[in-house]
Amino acid sequence: MSTMVRAEGLTRYYGRRPALKDVSFEIARGEIVGVLGLNGAGKSTLLKILAGLLVPSAGRAEIEGVDVLEQGREARRRVGFLPEEPPLYREMRVADYLRFAGQLKGMRAEEVRSRLPQVCEQAGLEESDLHRVIDELSHGYRKRVGIAQAILHQPALVILDEPISGLDPAQIAEMRQTVRALGGRHTVLVSSHILSEVSLTCDRILVIHRGEQVACGSVDALVGDLEGGVVLTLELRGEEATLRTFAEKTLPQKGIRAEIEGSSVLGDGVIEARLRLPEDRREGVVAALVEAGFGVRSVAAEHADLEAAFLRLIRTRREEKEAA
Repeated sequence: MSTMVRAEGLTRYYGRRPALKDVSFEIARGEIVGVLGLNGAGKSTLLKILAGLLVPSAGRAEIEGVDVLEQGREARRRVGFLPEEPPLYREMRVADYLRFAGQLKGMRAEEVRSRLPQVCEQAGLEESDLHRVIDELSHGYRKRVGIAQAILHQPALVILDEPISGLDPAQIAEMRQTVRALGGRHTVLVSSHILSEVSLTCDRILVIHRGEQVACGSVDALVGDLEGGVVLTLELRGEEATLRTFAEKTLPQKGIRAEIEGSSVLGDGVIEARLRLPEDRREGVVAALVEAGFGVRSVAAEHADLEAAFLRLIRTRREEKEAA
């Protein structure tokens, strides 16, 4: 499978503040890749660099082998970009706006006219919507018009910055279907902080935290690499210090790997603890606890998901920084 996007050491400073630091990755043709991060993590900065709207302080990027800096105009022809706030002229009708957007992209009027039916279908717009004034549309439909302008010129790469921002649950579900459909015709790079949506939509994810690349891989690989497994929430009668020894020494002797994520004293000799295991071994853990003299009051298990893996990645990054 050929490479659609190649980024090498992308870095961007705003004054002395680094918004993006040494980010490198590749995206294959036809993939849907999600860029995950908290607000201010550097997602929009990365997407704007790839869209040719922002010059990196260091590093380079290519779209289909075309350098976004050295061959900027040619690279931009290959990209369709939807910023978080769609670039719309609200007083215009949808059709007039799309014709105008097509002119800005160097398209002929006849070319735009012939593309409109397919563009509307891909963006989830009805033909009747073309005659509506943009300002009268809902937020969700304005997003759809923004997608329509992004794909109007049939770009190889479609970049969507927080496309579900501000949408209600029904609109989010519709946008999810739209993004998936785009993946059938384009390579798609989409940013989001709603992690469950990325897990349902994307083939791979790129995690960015404070401008740095934390991970890049499939959702399954991300959770697996972090040994997401199962988290047991235990309510026990016993000593907190003894529990730590139990997790570090007793369980490994029984072939059970575990890590205490946190614990607290509830009072009257009762403690609550969160124990992370790479696989569901709750029966073995409970049996070992009883054998070690703990009183087991309750056990609740939850399987790790993308959000847990993401937060764990961030916590690991912070701990590494503090230890350095």
